[in-house]
Amino acid sequence: MSFGDPLALAALAVVPVLAWLWFLQDRRRRKAAGAFTNLALLPNLVDRAPGRLRLVPPVLFLTALGALVVGFARPHANIRVPRHEATVVLAIDVSRSMQAHDVKPTRMAAAQRAASAFVDRVPDTYSIAVVGFGSRAYVAVPPTRDRALVRQALADLTPGEGTAIGDAVGLSAKLGQKQRTVDGVVPPESVLLLSDGAPDGGRTATLAAAEQAKRLHVSVSTVLLGTANGVVARTLVGGYTEEIRVPPSPGTLQLIARRTGGEFFRATSAKALDTVYRHLATRVGHRTESREVTDVFAIGALVLLLAGGVFSVLRFRRVP
Repeated sequence: MSFGDPLALAALAVVPVLAWLWFLQDRRRRKAAGAFTNLALLPNLVDRAPGRLRLVPPVLFLTALGALVVGFARPHANIRVPRHEATVVLAIDVSRSMQAHDVKPTRMAAAQRAASAFVDRVPDTYSIAVVGFGSRAYVAVPPTRDRALVRQALADLTPGEGTAIGDAVGLSAKLGQKQRTVDGVVPPESVLLLSDGAPDGGRTATLAAAEQAKRLHVSVSTVLLGTANGVVARTLVGGYTEEIRVPPSPGTLQLIARRTGGEFFRATSAKALDTVYRHLATRVGHRTESREVTDVFAIGALVLLLAGGVFSVLRFRRVP
């Protein structure tokens, strides 16, 4: 929490001073009562002693005073609010290793299905683009609000070779820059990149691409798909088949997410991948905004004052 006028918080020093003065006054009152009253007769004169309940009204009053002081300091809190417009880029790895069957039916097919379901959860006012990347990165569909077109682009992705992750991040980060809202402002952009391994080929270094995305204020969340048991088959000369182990490699994807302010996830099954995309749909649909919450403290102080007054009247038949 931040404050628009932090110097006003110095007035909080009054609260402990008032608490100390009340304590002295309470002690003086009790001593005065003891000086003119036979303490042994008190149970016959009053139904019950107030005990610790006498502390409730002053505690409520002092807490309300503290809330008012904080309110005068114009507090600001980070609040999640819905976004009305944004661009989301789905970057899908189509390399050979994505044909492994450790995630059913294959890594790539699971990625396509989860991404298609993700499209249904994104607000209609958002533009969505699809980028495929193997030995090179390419735009399968530019940013559009046509959900049918996006789903068709996802379905049309075909397996390739290589894993040009740097090229994919760089291309994806630039896609949203040409978008404009009705008032001419570039809407925020998020990239969701799904892959299973380290970069292989491409023209742009991963770190350079991540720094470029950071400069453009584009967060890249990455999803690592696959298990250590992933295997793909390759046909050799003579009709022989070679099995190649393709365990997922998290290092590069973690670096991208960390550098760009995104999130990193692991998905070892189609169900886990769907859970990740549901979480990401919630994340891209909201933004964190700093808002002044003075009214919250003012209302809270009023409630505390009313509660203290009502308690004092009902319990002690007097206003504190």
